[in-house]
This record gives sequence, C-alpha cells and structure tokens, in this order.
Amino acid sequence: MELSIKDQWFVVCGAGSGFGRAIAEKLLSEGALVLAVARTQAVLDEFQQQWPGQLFNICGDITRAEVQQLVMEFIDGKTISGLVVNAGGPPAKSFLETELTDWDNAWMSLVRWKLALTMQFIPVFRKQQYGRLVFIESVSVKQPIENLVLSNSLRLAVVGFVKSLAKEVAAEHITLNVLAPGYHDTAAMKRLFQKKADMSHISVGDAKKSFETLIPVGTMGEAFEMAELATWLLSPNARYVTGQTISHDGGVVHGLFG
Repeated sequence: MELSIKDQWFVVCGAGSGFGRAIAEKLLSEGALVLAVARTQAVLDEFQQQWPGQLFNICGDITRAEVQQLVMEFIDGKTISGLVVNAGGPPAKSFLETELTDWDNAWMSLVRWKLALTMQFIPVFRKQQYGRLVFIESVSVKQPIENLVLSNSLRLAVVGFVKSLAKEVAAEHITLNVLAPGYHDTAAMKRLFQKKADMSHISVGDAKKSFETLIPVGTMGEAFEMAELATWLLSPNARYVTGQTISHDGGVVHGLFG
C-alpha cells in the first residue's frame, strides 16, 4: 500500500523501545523523516546510525516542559505531518495499594504532559491545515486490567479530550486517534508479569503464560504489528478516521465495541 509519506516529517515520542521504536522504524522504512524522542542517548545514537539523514533525535523525558520546548524549537520552520504521543505507564498497583501521591504522579505522567504537547502542536497543524496525531494508550480504556487502577482511570481522560478535540479541528484536515494496545511482547509488560508472579507466588514465566491464556488468538502481540496500523493512521490515507479509539489486542476486549 502506498502511504504517501516519503520525505514528510514526523515526531515520535518514546522512540527508544516498544511501540515508539517500532512506529519510528516503520515510518523510516516508508521514506519518512523522523524526530525521535527518548530518554537514553546511547539508544538514540545507535538508532540514528541505522538511518543516517532520515532520523534525528532529542534525548530527554518528553513529559517535561523543557524537553517539549526542544521539540518545538527543532520543528520550527518545518512542515510536520504527524505526532506520535507515547511514553511509559504508571506502576502496577491495585486501588488499595495506592496513595494520593500515586494519583498526582499518574496525572502528570499520563495526562498533563499530553495536554501541554497537544496544545503546542495544534496551532502548527492548524497553520498547515493538515496534521495527524496518534496517542498510544492501553486497552485498559475499554476493559480494566487487574492491578493497573492508575492506568484504567486516567487514560480515559486522554480518550475524552482526544474525542472532543477531534471534532473541533476535523474540518482543518487534522485527525486525532487513540490506539489501545492489549498484551504485547514489550518491556512495558514486564511490570505486569512481575506483579502477577509476586501476588500468585509463581515464576515470571508462568505469569506470562497466564496472561496469554486471556488472549483469544493465543499469543502476545508484537510491536511491529501495531506499528503498521499506527503508520497508516499517520498517513494521508486515514483522512476519514478521526476521534476513534482502536484496539489492537488479539480479541481481549469482550465488549461489542472493542
């Protein structure tokens, strides 16, 4: 499929590993230009060496205002086709294990920085009369995940503002969508495996197998598989899809609108 994104600029947050890395790699393979943001310079340097002239990087925590400012300075004067809003999640806890400080921290790590970054990018896209935003959240926005009460609760705020904003800017050829991944073989799942192992007094390997029994297709997803979907949503081909929360979960969500 021709995605028509060659030589177009994209910003990918959390590009050091997992979904962010996979999406950046897919964009690059389609000939796009990518600004990768991640927290580990060595990882970014190794990544950039693989894609000279196509991949550029900023090392830092995208949830922090000063790193967002560096991103805005980098893109100044460039035509930016899309933004991938992505970062790590909060710790695995049940409600009874949380304290108010956990909720304060989760608000900052799951919601506030995304609002701030979106507020900076939307004027750029409006000036261009074009833009694609894809938010990487979790299947927990459709079906709560055990021991992830912080994610279950606060990621819904992102879905709410994305749905609302999508309608406000749709006529300006700007789309916003949420991807809701289920259980994938990424580093982020390790905290759930460990939590399950600790609570059930089993090995981490057995904990992983217990998660796989919940997946109708029988195995964990791969980051590169979701990257295919994300890249399409970032392309001009997805002009008629906006304000949606799309699961990529192997059938985990039980609801009719999963």
